[in-house]
Amino acid sequence: MEQLAFADVILLNKIDLVTPAELDELEQRIRSMNAMAKIYRTKDAQVEMDSILGVGAFDLSRALEIDPNFLGEDAHEHDETVGSVAIVESGAIDGEKLNIWLGKLLRNQGPDIFRMKGILNIEGEDNRFVFQGVHMLFDGRADRPWKPNETRKNELVFIGRNLDETQLKEGFRACLA
Repeated sequence: MEQLAFADVILLNKIDLVTPAELDELEQRIRSMNAMAKIYRTKDAQVEMDSILGVGAFDLSRALEIDPNFLGEDAHEHDETVGSVAIVESGAIDGEKLNIWLGKLLRNQGPDIFRMKGILNIEGEDNRFVFQGVHMLFDGRADRPWKPNETRKNELVFIGRNLDETQLKEGFRACLA
């Protein structure tokens, strides 16, 4: 489950051996644990290499820094409490309120937050703000300018254990300007 939660790309192989309904059910289950990964359905593991190599998303050294036993056989256990929460909100975010909320969230729930990433509309900024995080590590920076015809909105995804969707959404909404 942790592998699915950390993944940026997931291959569902041997799709010829299951029914379309079973495949849809499996994909829905994976989406409940990781709403942002790209999922490729394959037969004989046939996939374009550009789709899975060099995507530059997951950093193993950072994962090992957080959890030195990340690759150990006994490090991973099956856990139905792993899930994802997606938040999409229009409006601008107060940067100071966001910093306070994220800091508190990571201090209190950091070990249970496997991954998070998003695009934010920070009040008074002409550029999108993009961020990602693994457990208690957070990295964010100004991205490209918002396009004139682009809807300025906030999109975030949290993947982890024991996530309270209502609490996360309310906490984020409290950061709106």
